[in-house]
Amino acid sequence: MYYELELEGHVRVPPKDFGEADLKKIILKGLNEKFENFISKDLGIAIAVSDVKEIGEGTIIPGDGASYYRTRFTLLVFRPEIHEIALGEITEITDFGVFFNMGAIDGMIHLSQTMDDFVTTSKAGVLTGKESKKMLKSGDRCRARIIAVSYKELNNPKIGLTMRQPGLGSLTALKEEKEKTKSHDEKKK
Repeated sequence: MYYELELEGHVRVPPKDFGEADLKKIILKGLNEKFENFISKDLGIAIAVSDVKEIGEGTIIPGDGASYYRTRFTLLVFRPEIHEIALGEITEITDFGVFFNMGAIDGMIHLSQTMDDFVTTSKAGVLTGKESKKMLKSGDRCRARIIAVSYKELNNPKIGLTMRQPGLGSLTALKEEKEKTKSHDEKKK
């Protein structure tokens, strides 16, 4: 889930930027550089600093020459949560599963969790259900549920997902299924 967090911290402004007219712009740039590739088990995966709310007085630390500003700012983060439904796109199909891009991070759907059917993978990278004949391929937009989140390697969190529940799977297949059910219901009337 995406969150907007209001945080406070110090931002270093190097002497080369002292002549710049827009301090807020400099601090926003510095914060975005600081939070680039930032991942925290508590905060989540940093997307961007969206706003600088308040800038305090600058303090110059002897021996450094830079000015440090106490700043209050808004950070946009993605924090994957167990049981959360995620929309995304299949980026790769392998022999063991499907890599699923949720925007901020990729997750993995084990082969056994892709559909309620025995599945086979082709050399072309297409997953096919034996009985249902449903197919999944790279580029398919899908809906999946987060079933595992691990921060064992902090710089490379692992997200496990499933598409083996009602309402999950390829959006195209779900739409076709809904239309088929709708036309079947209309025939009954």
